[in-house]
Amino acid sequence: MTKIQQILSDALAGYRISEADAAALFAARNRDVWEIAAAADEMRESRVGDTVTYVRNQNINVTNLCINNCGFCGFSRKPGNEGVYHYGRETVMEKAALARERKVTEICTVSGLHPDFTAESYLDIIRWIREAAPGVHIHASNPMEVAYGAGKSGISTSEMLGLLKEAGLGSLCGTAAEILVDSVRRVICPGKIDTGTWERVIREAHALGIPSTATIMYGHVDRPEDCARHLAIIRDIQDDTGGFTEFVPLSFIHMNTPLYRAGIARAGATGREDILMVAVSRLFLDNFDNIQISWVKLGVRTAQLGLLAGGNDLGGTMFEESISKGAGASGTDYLDPAVMQRMAEDLGRRLKQRTTLYGAA
Repeated sequence: MTKIQQILSDALAGYRISEADAAALFAARNRDVWEIAAAADEMRESRVGDTVTYVRNQNINVTNLCINNCGFCGFSRKPGNEGVYHYGRETVMEKAALARERKVTEICTVSGLHPDFTAESYLDIIRWIREAAPGVHIHASNPMEVAYGAGKSGISTSEMLGLLKEAGLGSLCGTAAEILVDSVRRVICPGKIDTGTWERVIREAHALGIPSTATIMYGHVDRPEDCARHLAIIRDIQDDTGGFTEFVPLSFIHMNTPLYRAGIARAGATGREDILMVAVSRLFLDNFDNIQISWVKLGVRTAQLGLLAGGNDLGGTMFEESISKGAGASGTDYLDPAVMQRMAEDLGRRLKQRTTLYGAA
């Protein structure tokens, strides 16, 4: 039995695999990739069955003005740049009302770090959405925005989270995680919060009863060991809090990003890396039920293959998407549930609409 086969055998027998095991799986080549995917699919079936889920959601990116210079971002703009926008109350409410007309159950909002934003700015956005779309779940902000708004207003991140919840926040976005390894963060996003701050804000949110997603953004300068370390941090948090609703791997869209244009990052993940990220996440994150496949990042064909490698969720309909599009992705604005149904049924599985927190829609 090879080392890979032993790791897979242990995982399927219910033993928790180690961080070193995860790094070895991430480095797999040739037929080992299919064996890992098959084992992950078996684990997916035993954990959550054959249902493929999705949520009817819409993104509202309020502004692309941002003080940061993240090397992986093609979305943000500086004052005076072409294409700068910042939506006020009227536009945000119009978009939220339109989302409600589309029968979405979730509105998601993450934006640039506007130089003038304070805690009140983020609270206002949630209040506007709540007013225009009562009853719709608001999945908003992330640990970076929480830390930024809190710092600008001189309050603690825990206080900021409490105010967001009071304003109507339903769940926190687990983005801004990128890779939770500070040596990598210093290369790809030096202006962002460090790993310890991201983890602290997430733990504070969970302690306040605010669930969140967990993400990873891979395919740039990361190594298998970095991805394994990231998963280990996520798993430890989930052991302690149980506050993550899902894990969402986000494949780096490279085309329009400074990191790639400067020759620092590779040209995104390969298909092998995309499949392994889903599969290893399923095998390693034994305390997660839901592994989401981002059709926005992967396209529908590779996303369907992700459903054969441990994934059970296709994310949202979106209706409006700006961040991946800004980095150079195409076809990111909307995925019809009829297409999702075809993807699922082609694999012999059934599609089911869910809520943000994975209840029945």
